[in-house]
Amino acid sequence: MKLGLFGGSFDPVHLGHLLVAQAAIEELGLDRLFFIPAAQSPFKPENQPAPAARRLQWLRLALAGKTNCEIDDQEIKRGGVSYTIETVRDYAKRFPQAELFYLIGADNTAKLNEWREAGELAKLAQFVVTPRPGEAPVNFPAPFRGRTLKGFPLAVSSSQIRGRVKAGLPLEPLVPSPVAESIRAAKLYT
Repeated sequence: MKLGLFGGSFDPVHLGHLLVAQAAIEELGLDRLFFIPAAQSPFKPENQPAPAARRLQWLRLALAGKTNCEIDDQEIKRGGVSYTIETVRDYAKRFPQAELFYLIGADNTAKLNEWREAGELAKLAQFVVTPRPGEAPVNFPAPFRGRTLKGFPLAVSSSQIRGRVKAGLPLEPLVPSPVAESIRAAKLYT
């Protein structure tokens, strides 16, 4: 069994996330892909994400009808700073025969050795990236194993989405319409 783990703040989830997920499912032959929203990133302690309930709602809206994608809220339930090693250990324990693929942004690969318990993390999962358009190919630092997806590179980020909200610009087609409507209704990022 091949399982994909897609961690991040998803603040908010956008079409770039969904395209990365689809590329991973297709190119890696994943049986299931889990979106795992973080409670708080250890690398962005000053950035307080949108409320967890709202980010989970957006993921539910964005993933509606996608039968091979699931939402795992274990990091939110744990609370505090989210460490990938805790989540990957949980999957390794629950699915001991599965091959684990952890999806990350290409900008995070150079910092992998700074992640908590990096050596064990490198043994438990293979890391997978989809570079943004114009980015150089990714090199994974030892001892990490990794792959680069061909995917559907899209130059969009959650910070750009938040900036568009603040500037009063439309969010479609960068986020699914139900997510855009929910962001506007909640008056977040203004």
